[in-house]
Amino acid sequence: MKRVLVTGGAGFLGRHLCARLLQEGCQVFCMDNFYTGSKDNIREFLDYSCFKMIHHDVCLPFYLEVDEIYNLACPASPIHYQRDPVQTLKTNAYGAINMLELAKRLQVKILQASTSEVYGNPQQHPQDEEYWGHVNPIGARSCYDEGKRCAESLFFAYHQQHQLPVKVARIFNTYGPYMQCEDGRVISNFIVQALHHKPITLYGNGSQSRSFCYVTDLIEALFRLMHSPAKITGPINLGNPQELTVLELAQMVRRLTNSRSKIVFRPLPGDDPQRRRPDILRAQELLSWQPRIELEAGLMHTITYFDKLLSHTPQPASYSAQLAMGLESP
Repeated sequence: MKRVLVTGGAGFLGRHLCARLLQEGCQVFCMDNFYTGSKDNIREFLDYSCFKMIHHDVCLPFYLEVDEIYNLACPASPIHYQRDPVQTLKTNAYGAINMLELAKRLQVKILQASTSEVYGNPQQHPQDEEYWGHVNPIGARSCYDEGKRCAESLFFAYHQQHQLPVKVARIFNTYGPYMQCEDGRVISNFIVQALHHKPITLYGNGSQSRSFCYVTDLIEALFRLMHSPAKITGPINLGNPQELTVLELAQMVRRLTNSRSKIVFRPLPGDDPQRRRPDILRAQELLSWQPRIELEAGLMHTITYFDKLLSHTPQPASYSAQLAMGLESP
C-alpha cells in the first residue's frame, strides 16, 4: 500500500485529494494545523484504517516514512492569507523547505501546489508557463504571490542541486463542494449571498475576467502530474481556460439559484488581477489532461452542497463521497 503525505489535507483541495488517494487504495497521512482547514472536511475519513490525521504545522520540521508528498499547506484566499502575512510567507518558505528536506531524506517525489498568483496582474493573456509575471513585491497580496514564487524557486533549487524528483503545479481558480462559506473567494461569496437573497457584491465594475475549474478536474490533474515521468517537473498550469467576467458569473449564479439578490458594486481592492486565463497546452500535451466539467454543471454541484450546508441538513455519507469524486448528477 502506497503511503502518501498530504500537507494542508483538511483544506478544500486537500480534502478532495485525500478522498481520491483513498479511492486509489493509498495509506493517507493528512497533515494540517487547522489555521484554515476544518476537521469537518475529513470527519468521514477518521475511522478509516488507511487514513491518519496529523495535527502539525508545516513550518516545523517533520519526519515520517512515506512514498510521496503533496505539499498543499497554505491559506489560499485573500481574507485568510492577508490576516497574517508574515505567517503566510513562513508557511510558503519554511513549509517548502521542511517538506523538501523530508523528500530529500526519503528520496521520494514531492508535488508543490503553486498558484496562478505567481503571474500577478498579468500583462500577457492568456498566461503560459514561460511568462514571468507582473507582481507587486510589497503589495497587499505579495505575502501569497511572492511566497508561492519563493516556494517554486526552492523546489527547483532542490531539484537542480540534489536531483530531487519534484512536480510544480500552478493552480488557477478552483471551486466545488467543501469550500468555506466565508473564505472570500468569488464563487463561494456569490453562492452564499444568492442563497440568502442578499446583495451579490462585485468589486470594481465586474469586467475583470476569471477562469474556473471544478475541483475533481483539478484533482485528476494533480494525480496525473504526480505520476508522470520524472522528466516532467513543471511548472504546469492547471485550470479551465473557459473565461468569463465576474459580472457574468454573478448573473449565472443568481439565475441558477433563482435568487432575488441585487448585484451591487464596491471599490476594487489593490493589485486585483484584471484578467486571468490559463494556457493549458503543456498539461494537454504532457498529461493528456483537460477539464471536462462545464461551469454550469459544476456550479450546480456546488450550489447543492452550500444549500444543504446553510440549511443545516446533514450530508449523507454516500452523498458526501459522491461529491468528493464528482460522480453525482447536478
